[in-house]
Amino acid sequence: MIRKAVPLVTRHDRSEVLAFQHPLAGRQLVKGTIEAGEPARSAAIRELFEESGLRLEGFAFLAASQEIVRGQEWVFYHHESTGLPERWMHHCADDGGHDFRFFWHPLLAKPEGWHPVFEKLLSRVNVWLA
Repeated sequence: MIRKAVPLVTRHDRSEVLAFQHPLAGRQLVKGTIEAGEPARSAAIRELFEESGLRLEGFAFLAASQEIVRGQEWVFYHHESTGLPERWMHHCADDGGHDFRFFWHPLLAKPEGWHPVFEKLLSRVNVWLA
């Protein structure tokens, strides 16, 4: 089974979650494949750095689900952050390179313009962080 790590970074008492605009695939949360033998928490920290440029520690396990994408287990870790910018762009080298535009998404807002997988996922994230 393919395993994905999802580092959820929130701010303002978990009311906003870090997200980005993928130039080809809509709005998304950071996530990536957990490599063979790699601890899921380490994968979450690595993926956050690769996709956003952020080096954060102190992630706590939040949830795991095999109901997001068939044949995959997604493992979620949470970090409440302060002092990060409102918006920034980061060049991610994955898939030939893309510029990801990061922003804060209010968790109670309707997810518009999101990749369909993440649109469905945001309601679960809201419950897990409550």
